[in-house]
Amino acid sequence: MKPVIGLTSYRQRGQTGVWDTEMAMLPAFYLEGVTRAGGIAVILPPQQVDSEDARNLLAGLDGLVITGGRDVEAARYGHESHEKAEKPDRLRDLLEDELITAAIQMKLPFLGICRGAQMLNVNRGGTLIQHLPDVVGDNRYLQGGGNFAHMQMSVREGSLLSSIVGEQVDNAALYHHQAIDEPGEGVQVVAYSPDGIVQAVEVEGHPFGLAVQWHPEQTLEDLRLFEALIAAAKVGD
Repeated sequence: MKPVIGLTSYRQRGQTGVWDTEMAMLPAFYLEGVTRAGGIAVILPPQQVDSEDARNLLAGLDGLVITGGRDVEAARYGHESHEKAEKPDRLRDLLEDELITAAIQMKLPFLGICRGAQMLNVNRGGTLIQHLPDVVGDNRYLQGGGNFAHMQMSVREGSLLSSIVGEQVDNAALYHHQAIDEPGEGVQVVAYSPDGIVQAVEVEGHPFGLAVQWHPEQTLEDLRLFEALIAAAKVGD
């Protein structure tokens, strides 16, 4: 039986046919990553949930992907919002926070992507760098216009991530202006870019609690991260 994987999504204005209205949506690349790796993809739209709702929702899934998207609200980690920060999506922040907490408690396999890595760290009490150009001096991580940067990542030996991709990732696709700063409780840093920016984390003691700052859905010729999630979801099924 194929494992069922939930993917968090956006809620924003969009168009289809004659309608121009609020929609729940997600780029199809994420769905392709899950389905090509052997899973069934289910979109989870932003909505009001509490901890019990989150546990009940995850009880019907075999795995979870916390996808990329808008900046996490700075107030969630006790900071004032940077002038370059995007308008927060509080409903999505709430949903993902509850889902991450429940997934960790339930030992449900999950993969965070870009914002997903940041959301995981904030959930665990960590902080974010709100605008990377203030730290690295340029826009190397966010070139704009939908153009992904590509960099080599160094992966920590002995980590879950290294067991999947080895100790180096050669062509990671990047599109972000925020990043993990202080790691949260139980969050282990397992990959860096050449300038020392955190690029992947894992949850200590979790069988498959992994999040990467890059976008594996943009390089679907390499399905290793999605395949590893599907394999972990099958084990827990």
